[in-house]
Amino acid sequence: MDTIVTFGEIMLRLSPPGFQRFIQARGFDAIYGGGEANVAATLAHFGLPVEYVTRLPANDIGDACLNFLRQYGIGTRHVVRGGERLGIYFLEMGSAQRGSKVIYDRAGSALATVQPGMIDWRALFSGASWFHWTGITPAISEGAARVCLEGVQVAREMGLTISCDLNYRRKLWRWGKAPAEVMPELVGLCDIAIGNEEDADKVFGIRAPEVDVTAGRVEAEAYRFVCEELSRRFPSLQAVAITLRGSLSASHNTWSAVLWRGGTLYVGPKYSIIPIVDRVGGGDSFCGGLIYGLRSFQDDRRALNFAVAASCLKHTIRGDFNLVSVAEVEKLAGGDVSGRVSR
Repeated sequence: MDTIVTFGEIMLRLSPPGFQRFIQARGFDAIYGGGEANVAATLAHFGLPVEYVTRLPANDIGDACLNFLRQYGIGTRHVVRGGERLGIYFLEMGSAQRGSKVIYDRAGSALATVQPGMIDWRALFSGASWFHWTGITPAISEGAARVCLEGVQVAREMGLTISCDLNYRRKLWRWGKAPAEVMPELVGLCDIAIGNEEDADKVFGIRAPEVDVTAGRVEAEAYRFVCEELSRRFPSLQAVAITLRGSLSASHNTWSAVLWRGGTLYVGPKYSIIPIVDRVGGGDSFCGGLIYGLRSFQDDRRALNFAVAASCLKHTIRGDFNLVSVAEVEKLAGGDVSGRVSR
């Protein structure tokens, strides 16, 4: 089976235990995570061959991160070693009406200082059929943006399917250019675009009419306009998917998605998720589920339903990675939302 390649930054994630606030913390739970690594973990857990490429410092922390990836079956043969440090993000878990908080400490990280020519994209894509990246990577630094474009261009030349998650991160675009100056060239080379209910607005100014995500109102049909406008601006796009999160509180969200292809809008099932254990990586798990579904099924609706169910389950798992099986996802996608004990 052809390999799937993902590219981006993985970080050390430090969280106060339970739902403590930063000011209460006297210790932090440590794991690793990052958008593209999270997608790789989902795909590996579903049994697909996946290679994750990033840049890690050649020290003990870089080694620990590499071992963390390997234990989940993620290919690391093309990880580049170098740079001074691993990026860090601090996560304070929200609850009820108190939202979660993220503080980044990733300036000058190994991936932020990556430069064109450091990754042998042609060797990496040999035997691969799919390349996935996210809008987080070009937001990190000018070098990361140039390397991401380098990868997308080579993938296009070699005939890979290219998917992108728009993934707008306001706190990261600090290196001198706005998303609208960088992202169009990248997205214009892609086959599939994925975003949440706000990404297209924040990156390209494409807004769904009459929606209010803060009030938990996200009507699926309103996002037909977003999908069609993205496809109009970027003719290479064959499909567009939008995740739909209704934020009733930090502990209670509704969750669904739409998939647009060739003028047809498919609407996924809508789940009410309460209580949320960990929502970080929810969108990434949708991307992984959608890639799996589009590769495994000939039915776009089934692929969408699988992706929505996969990402729904991610909200029940602590950490960035979605550690569920295909059978568990298909059980939920098939309509069993009971959560009964499996004996």
